[in-house]
Amino acid sequence: MSTPTVLCFGEVLWDCLPAGLFLGGAPGNVAYHLKRHGCEPYFASAVGNDFLGDEIRRRAAGWGLSTDLLATVENAPTGVVQVDATSPTKPVYTIVDNVAWDQIPATVALLDGARSADAVVFGTLALRHGYNRATLDGLLAETQALRVLDINLRPPFTAPDVLDFALTRADILKLNDQEIAGVGSPEPSVGELPALAESWAMRYDLKAVCVTCGAHGAGLWSGGEWNWVDGRVVTVKDTVGAGDAFLAALLAGLLRGDGDKEALIAACRTGEFVASRDGATPAYDAADILG
Repeated sequence: MSTPTVLCFGEVLWDCLPAGLFLGGAPGNVAYHLKRHGCEPYFASAVGNDFLGDEIRRRAAGWGLSTDLLATVENAPTGVVQVDATSPTKPVYTIVDNVAWDQIPATVALLDGARSADAVVFGTLALRHGYNRATLDGLLAETQALRVLDINLRPPFTAPDVLDFALTRADILKLNDQEIAGVGSPEPSVGELPALAESWAMRYDLKAVCVTCGAHGAGLWSGGEWNWVDGRVVTVKDTVGAGDAFLAALLAGLLRGDGDKEALIAACRTGEFVASRDGATPAYDAADILG
């Protein structure tokens, strides 16, 4: 089987944590972990013409990631997020607006990359402005790739129209137990999740819906079947990027044809490992985590 190729579209930025600056943003995080799970990832984003943008390119190259789809925007700075990790399991994010990744251009290289991709991963945060929504539509028009959406609701960037835009363009959806119930609704029990996942799938014509429940575990609805994997107890350092690591391992398994349950197990173990380390992109070998 050929190596799965995945295009990761959206924000790339620096997470400012107590332990230092960590390269973050969902697409970069997912790309990092896809690489460790045997895929060939490309992250499509934009940085400013500044030191932090240059350092993102250097760091990505050090990880073995291609920066061919990482554009430079002259009139905006590289993105930065202040992360308050006072509560390790519930970090608080302050996301700077109007930064370089809000203006990802539809370059020839990006459209070519979309045409050859086996999957395209995108989230809701990078779609907070119309510019990137237009770019995403342009690249999706060029590809038959699997479309994977990871909802990333970060107040105040939670507009319903953005969520609907993203959902109507997805094949596979990943979200957490709070998001699946809806804003203001009580957190659902594990027993309620299969029906909720199926309702989202029916509403938006999705092939699969994955629901993460933190330390409790995660479930996957696909083709009318529900699989659940219990979480394992770990000592949490911070949960920044754990969901991105989970998604990367899940998608890698699905693209390889490992089976829903096997892919879900790998996703849970990878997410737990990352939560037990500082930052979103700790060094590891996937074989060591998965046994």
